[in-house]
Amino acid sequence: MLLHIIARGKIGRSSEADLVDRYVKRIAWPTKITELPDRGGSTPPSERSSVSVLLDERGHSLSSMELAKKLEEWRDGGKREARFVIGAADGHSTQERSSADLLLSFGAATWPHLLARAMLAEQLFRATSILANHPYHREG
Repeated sequence: MLLHIIARGKIGRSSEADLVDRYVKRIAWPTKITELPDRGGSTPPSERSSVSVLLDERGHSLSSMELAKKLEEWRDGGKREARFVIGAADGHSTQERSSADLLLSFGAATWPHLLARAMLAEQLFRATSILANHPYHREG
């Protein structure tokens, strides 16, 4: 299953970009990052068998184990792509939120999109490591 991070805003050359690259390179699953302008531009068309996850402060907080379980369910259920969408400063529209398969939150705090991208990349690496029984993640 392809893990596709779709993010509004350009990360450019920065320490956050280095951190994102560090984790994305470690993910064993196919992974792609698409950057969109802060305003305008459209998300790339999705495959019919994709799932859409919006990072949203009003979403569900999932543990790393719960996120791994979701990825496993989607992969084993035949989903070919999991799209993780990070919005611009104003977040996502009501229509975008209502059409998402999952609203995912990294807690009650609001995170800058550059840090959210790095946190997402790390959590995707952690979740896929859990599914591969890799010792990166430690419980309890």
